[in-house]
Amino acid sequence: MPTNKISLAAAALLLACLLSSCITTTSGGFAVEASEERALENFIQLALAYFDENDMASARLHINNVLNIDSRNAEAYAIMALILQREGDLELSEQNFRRSIRLDRNNSRTRNNFAALLFTLGRYADAVDELEQVTLDTNYTGRAIAFENLGRSALRLDRLETAEHAFVRSLQLDSNRYIAALELAKLKFVGQDWDAARQNYQRYLTIVAFYKLPHSPNALLAGIEIEGHFDNQQIVDDFGLVLRTLYQKSPEYQLYRKLSDAN
Repeated sequence: MPTNKISLAAAALLLACLLSSCITTTSGGFAVEASEERALENFIQLALAYFDENDMASARLHINNVLNIDSRNAEAYAIMALILQREGDLELSEQNFRRSIRLDRNNSRTRNNFAALLFTLGRYADAVDELEQVTLDTNYTGRAIAFENLGRSALRLDRLETAEHAFVRSLQLDSNRYIAALELAKLKFVGQDWDAARQNYQRYLTIVAFYKLPHSPNALLAGIEIEGHFDNQQIVDDFGLVLRTLYQKSPEYQLYRKLSDAN
């Protein structure tokens, strides 16, 4: 999502200012209308505010106001795509994402959001195509997340080298990307680089402990496998207990039971 959002509490004030700014003034006997550019900006901010509050009807209203002024506004189509995605109209969402990108091919935020939709639809190759474009934009503030998402998409296609490189780049740009650290640890484990697997898993543990994040079943199983290789039975038992207590119906717990029985 874009970072230039406003709260809904501020939306009412902004709307009042917008309406008052639309009143024409006179200068030398000629009417001077308020700037359309300012009106577009205000309507977009209002749409984002209502979107954040999950008021899709109001968000859509303000996007339509934008399109009534400028039918080729790329940002409006990008936000409409997000609205349609949240409402479950995924084909229409894709159409709006594509139209926005055609109008502004350099908008990395829109490409990243579009890639997220494609990933949700299971179209991982298409997601990779979009994300590769995003990661080339060195000015994009969400580049670390884009690399992480590129890695996750590449994994679904069994493109392990691409995935590993993407996770490494994600962590280089933002050392707090815990998903990248976890997935890199798992890749290193599969590649039998045991020390690197443990190092990256410890990195993952440090990040989630700092942010007080819960462990997923996937992360717990990875810890069991990696620490089990180093005969760290205490961690294996502790993580196994968490799996059994919180995620007994998960596939990871069933696999853990098989591993336990095999040993």
